[in-house]
Amino acid sequence: MRAPRKAASAKAAGLQSRRDLVLDSAEALFSERGFYGVTVRQVADMAGVDVALPNYYFESKRGLFDAVFLRRAEVLNQQRSDELDAALTAAQTESRTIRVAEILNAFVRPVKTAQSSQDPGWRNYCRLVAEVNSSAVWAGMMTSHFDTLIARFIEALHTALPGVAPKDMYWAYHMLTGALTLTMADTGRIDRLSGGLCQSGDAIDAYGHLVSVFTGAFESLPRA
Repeated sequence: MRAPRKAASAKAAGLQSRRDLVLDSAEALFSERGFYGVTVRQVADMAGVDVALPNYYFESKRGLFDAVFLRRAEVLNQQRSDELDAALTAAQTESRTIRVAEILNAFVRPVKTAQSSQDPGWRNYCRLVAEVNSSAVWAGMMTSHFDTLIARFIEALHTALPGVAPKDMYWAYHMLTGALTLTMADTGRIDRLSGGLCQSGDAIDAYGHLVSVFTGAFESLPRA
């Protein structure tokens, strides 16, 4: 009885690895060319699988795109939630109000870690998020995958900055996420603009500056 179970397990592992290979290939292509610049055949060719396999797993190119986006969104959301919980717990333990910098670090640190890693998949995903966040066509994906958690971060910011008008807080967050996703895009423009003083591929430096700048921006918001 053991041999069939082992065979079934190996088969399941093989199917899972092929599914992940399709997702990795689609992620790389979508991040480079966008949704409309990629065909399912190109994904299959890059993954080295039959062209029918992506449709078998994901039913359509849109289904594949959604699966690519969701896969790492779930990981990122959990890491951000854990970071925020830790910051809130630390503030409560020390009987103080949570600080803006702590909230922004909880929001940014998982992205910084992902983008500064040697994992090309995470770097591709960061570029993909940047593209989706700047497109009205895909705005619903940002809403469905991220807004529940974002509401927690905005609530924490209101705790840190009592008296800031909700409208001002939302605009400040809007500017933050724009700067964040431009940094995630890693376009190389800042490299040329700064004459090499800044490197868009240096995520640690980039996000350190982002947190510093926006901590000051949020703390300068008018209060009632």
